[in-house]
Amino acid sequence: MSCYSFLAPWYDSLTGDVPYGEFADFYEEEFRRQGGEFRLLLDLCCGTGTLSCELARRGYDMIAVDASTEMLMEAQAKAAGLEPPPLFLCQEAAELDLYGTVDAAVCSLDGMNYIPPEQLPEVFHRLHLFVRPEGLLIFDIRTPDFLRSLDGKIFVDEKEDLLCLWRADFDEELPAIIYGMDIFSRHGRLWERESEEHVEYAHEPLKLKELLEQAGFCNVSLRSDCPQGTQGRLFITAVRQQ
Repeated sequence: MSCYSFLAPWYDSLTGDVPYGEFADFYEEEFRRQGGEFRLLLDLCCGTGTLSCELARRGYDMIAVDASTEMLMEAQAKAAGLEPPPLFLCQEAAELDLYGTVDAAVCSLDGMNYIPPEQLPEVFHRLHLFVRPEGLLIFDIRTPDFLRSLDGKIFVDEKEDLLCLWRADFDEELPAIIYGMDIFSRHGRLWERESEEHVEYAHEPLKLKELLEQAGFCNVSLRSDCPQGTQGRLFITAVRQQ
């Protein structure tokens, strides 16, 4: 089973409660706090591009990267009419390769949780390469305690032409939460069933701080006074050293 393939066309309708504007406000607050010019941004693990498009409408030049071609197809359709539109690139986070540096990189909505622990050093190394000196890296994670709290739970999302069932199991050996997802979509009088598996790793915040500092970032801050902070989300901000 693959991740974010069958789900891609339905992702936006299932995440209509995500406060993307608040995420963008948080980033802009951090840009002002850091000072300097922030114009060219990287949105890593951009998904269907809602946040990329929101930031583009606010005047930023956007590079949006995701490993799922299906999610990027949705993002490109969403960006139609934006001038200039985000530049969409299909790349794995650990293989990030840009044409030059950006002023800041963001990674939202559990994007970093999807990266296996053994890949994190390379991901942070590449982000250090492509964020300019004194630029920012800002990303969020679901905390380990929050992910563990989902163990054994079943979630149901129902729309007129869609039924989505999530089953959550926490694996302490990984450690990670594994979602088994069944997607039932209606086509006329018939329903089609597809399945995906999603794995979100329980990254310890202090370990992330250590890895960021080893990669050359400094002034690492951990903040729960952030969008969805009461829902187990933690924001991490780091400055790229000279």
